[in-house]
Amino acid sequence: IKPNGHKEVIDYCIAPSENIEVWTELLQNMKSRGLKQVELFLSDGVVGMKTALMQTYPKAHFQRCLVHVMRNICAKVRVEDREAIMNEFKQVHQQSNKQEGITVLHSFYSKWQKAYQHA
Repeated sequence: IKPNGHKEVIDYCIAPSENIEVWTELLQNMKSRGLKQVELFLSDGVVGMKTALMQTYPKAHFQRCLVHVMRNICAKVRVEDREAIMNEFKQVHQQSNKQEGITVLHSFYSKWQKAYQHA
């Protein structure tokens, strides 16, 4: 995402599998074409991506895609609790600063941890 908010695809590949070798090659290719530094990298948590990123762009921050985190949580909770859990979890990311987000996250954990320790 550029400073003006414009989003730009800088690379893509079609690979027979998702593994550290594929991700390392993709990231190294971008680096060799001039991408000097990555500030934030969002991913769906695929195998090897975080390791490949740390090897290629060690200063980059890694964040798991929020949609994928939410899908994983939904898969591990009872259907009747999903709406309430998702509404409360979304509140973490809607706070105006990090400290407020952390406070809401701890409240979320306190409320749901006993029933859904594995989530």
